[in-house]
Order: sequence, then structure tokens, then C-alpha cells
Amino acid sequence: MGNAIVKAQTEQVERFLGNVVNELNTFLNHATISSFLNEEAGGEEEYYEDLFRNLRRLSVYCEEGLEACKIVLQNEPFRKPAAEKALYKIYHQCIEEFYNPKTDVWYEDSRSAYTGKNAIKYRHAVPATLQTMIASLESGFQEIREELEYYETDYRTKMIQSK
Repeated sequence: MGNAIVKAQTEQVERFLGNVVNELNTFLNHATISSFLNEEAGGEEEYYEDLFRNLRRLSVYCEEGLEACKIVLQNEPFRKPAAEKALYKIYHQCIEEFYNPKTDVWYEDSRSAYTGKNAIKYRHAVPATLQTMIASLESGFQEIREELEYYETDYRTKMIQSK
């Protein structure tokens, strides 16, 4: 891919991650396990702890990815290899963490593409505030996933060939 395309992708991902970090941090700054327990009858405290743990992890990964994008975009001249490495890492940390969280508190329903429904399904009942926040992020994650899938194979291939 040319420098202009990679730079445009990096700018797109930077805007996306800025939005994700803002939404996640706003949610995490206002939501508590206690509020979840009060809002959702019969909810499990341990499950909610895992949810918050995964949301915090996702927030950290997205903040790191956002910082990497900013650094790459500030460098003159634009360094395509550094941008590709950052986008590869963002794909594997942010996108993969969103769809496959470490403790499996939610999962991606692969049939959602056919049904037109949200892809994220929860293992247990969750408050509507969490569902709404995740649903608001989902289309952006899907768009960026499709945009960065190229790096899943191409960047790794380049690294293997350079050794």
C-alpha cells in the first residue's frame, strides 16, 4: 500500500480510537459495580467485576493505540513501516479485545451479519447502560476491523520475509 493510503488509515483509526477512549472512559468514570447490581436484578457481582476489568483493559489498549497513531502522524516525513506496525498492533489489541475479551464476558455472534442485529452477546444479563454503550461502539469497531484486516496477514508476512 502507498504512503497516502496508510496515512489516511492511520488518521481514520486515530479519530476512531479517540471516540472509543472518550466513550469508554466516560462510561467507566460514571458506572460502578454497585450501580450495576442495583440496576440489574439478579446480577452477579463477580461477572460485573470481569466486565469492568475487560472494559478497563480495552480502554488502556485503545489509549495506547491512539498515542501510537498520534506519534506516527506527527513524524515528518511520514514513516509507513512505523504506521503499519502500529495498525497491526491496534488490530490485535483493540479490535481483537473488543470482539474476544480475555475472560469471555461477551462474545461475537457470527450470525449477526445475516440478521442485522448487534454482534456482541453477553454471557449473563447486563444493565441497559452497558448494552447501549457497547452497541454505540460496535459499528465503528466493525468498520475499522474491515479496514485493518489487511494487516492481519500482510504485516506478519513482511516481517517473516525480512528475517
